[in-house]
Amino acid sequence: MSKIEWTEQTWNPVTGCTKVSPGCKHCYAETMAKRLQAMGAPGYENGFKLSILPERLEQPLLRRKPTMYFVNSMSDLFQDGVPEKFIDKVMQVIEKTPQHTYQILTKRSENMRNYFINREVPDNAWLGVSVEDKKYGKPRIADLVQIKAKTRFLSIEPLLEDLGRIRLKGIHWVIVGGESGFGARPMKEEWALRIKNQCLNAGVDFFFKQWGAWGSDGIQRNKKANGRMLEGKVWDMIPAVAV
Repeated sequence: MSKIEWTEQTWNPVTGCTKVSPGCKHCYAETMAKRLQAMGAPGYENGFKLSILPERLEQPLLRRKPTMYFVNSMSDLFQDGVPEKFIDKVMQVIEKTPQHTYQILTKRSENMRNYFINREVPDNAWLGVSVEDKKYGKPRIADLVQIKAKTRFLSIEPLLEDLGRIRLKGIHWVIVGGESGFGARPMKEEWALRIKNQCLNAGVDFFFKQWGAWGSDGIQRNKKANGRMLEGKVWDMIPAVAV
């Protein structure tokens, strides 16, 4: 089981990545990859450098129980350097396992949009983009909505500033969360509430993942102590999975 609140399992046929925007500054995957490298874990021999792992492609094929998979929690499937032919193989696995649901999240929205220009998105593949700020994050939404996917989502984590109005037409799910770990940047409650209210008004499922290292009161503490409550409630809405 995954410790990520909005999924069940992770599947990493690719590991390693590079930083492309402010949301990457304190990348949890980079820190974890270095730990796994020190432990001698398979797939992390190169630390956080890009690694293509075809031996992991069959993992979902071996699981019959319907499962929600977060694809490449330790990487970005659409980063430069991942061959399109390998992405094709990932999509073939997704198509062969309709009992599973796959959440694919990227910061390379243009690459994802271009990949799917002449390809169909499997119905059980949810496509999402990271939206951490106005300059880098919000423009990714325009790329995402151009893709003909059955389910599109935004991962607004870490939320680094007030995003103002966000485009929700064509979006089915929004995840919001604050940053955790060393050097975490605080998230203000009004930023999260503004997004939550927009989602509810637009009929978009809203999921509040965590406060992170800074609480709603602006005090830094253990993220478990800060919890997941927003306006006194746990918001864990998620789109229905077709069966």
